[in-house]
Amino acid sequence: MATSSDVLIVGAGAAGLATAIFTRRNNPGMSVVLLEGARRPGAKILISGGSRCNVTNTVVTGRDFWGGRPAIVRRVLRAFPVDATTTFFRELGVALHEEEDGKLFPDSNRSRDVLEALLREAGRSGVALLTDRRVVDVQRAPEGFRITLAGGEMSARFVVLATGGRSLPKTGSDGAGLGMAERLGHSIVPTSPALVPLVLDGTDPFHAQLSGVSQPVELSIRVDGAVATRLSGSMLWTHFGISGPVALNASRHWLRAAQDGRSATITANFCQRRSFDTVDQELTRFAAARPKASVHSALGALVPASFSSALMKRLDLETALSLSHLTRDDRRRLVHALVEWPLPVVGTRGYNFAEVTAGGVALDEIDSSTLESRVCRGLYLVGEMLDVDGRIGGFNFQWAWSTGFVAGRTLARRGSVSD
Repeated sequence: MATSSDVLIVGAGAAGLATAIFTRRNNPGMSVVLLEGARRPGAKILISGGSRCNVTNTVVTGRDFWGGRPAIVRRVLRAFPVDATTTFFRELGVALHEEEDGKLFPDSNRSRDVLEALLREAGRSGVALLTDRRVVDVQRAPEGFRITLAGGEMSARFVVLATGGRSLPKTGSDGAGLGMAERLGHSIVPTSPALVPLVLDGTDPFHAQLSGVSQPVELSIRVDGAVATRLSGSMLWTHFGISGPVALNASRHWLRAAQDGRSATITANFCQRRSFDTVDQELTRFAAARPKASVHSALGALVPASFSSALMKRLDLETALSLSHLTRDDRRRLVHALVEWPLPVVGTRGYNFAEVTAGGVALDEIDSSTLESRVCRGLYLVGEMLDVDGRIGGFNFQWAWSTGFVAGRTLARRGSVSD
């Protein structure tokens, strides 16, 4: 086994594989070693998207991401946009198709096909992939870097940290790479789980009795009493709280505020984006047009029947009660519940269930045109290592492909010139 290389990449996930492939594609003369701590690489790719791998999205912009400076995110995304990603995978034999909300999946609906295509291309390009090689530390050396492994040492001119964050630690993402980056001089924006289900107060049985029910909602995240973010999408009631796309997207906002010691609350509008007055007028008109119709049937046009029944029970309203006989106060109480229902969030399911990590290496400490460290020359950081997290829908994978491309292109150029 070679103990030295031009480029050594720590972590053979999406970003690490992409970096290795693009480096060798652009400079076949550079030696590239890709180290993976697990026996088999790409565990996160395999389990993503329900084992189908949501490769990217039809439309990806800087507005789909949170974390560090948006200008940096936009610059990286522009270097390798969605059309480049779809072309790249098509060339690897993985055609993509579009599903709801612009999500792009492999036609085979198999995440394994995505991983195997990347591994084949890495091998074809001449990348040396070494598995079951856990990196303990990375240190500066006179000619580049010294890499300490659990059972030995290696050296390299350039090092790429692609170890991910702390989400899904069983796949190997335990935050060790963030520690390496910090020891090499980087500032780490405090991390938290993101795209993670939210846990509601267990003393309130409301969510548990609706477990399995999915419905469209608009969530309002209030920080210190003021609305900081509004998000729309599908929400799934569960035995522990809420999940589904909109709840996962909301989780990072609630967590970041709570982590900063600020008051954070979430309310749900089950009549998406419709105001109290609008819904109140709709119910009033419905009662005038159909005076014998029950409240339960009137709500059928707004929310799932199971949710309607649970809500009526919570508000002590009879489901058989006709809407026209509902008192004004009860009608307004019902409308308020529909457009501003408090969700008593007490926490999340943690890193074990989080799809990504919020926080990471501060973006201001990298060169956005190269992804090289500004504080440790020769060090590159890609993917989830950085203080960038996207919303659900393929955006975090697109960030991995884009950062891998930028870093790989830069490394290939660096290898062609004398430092």
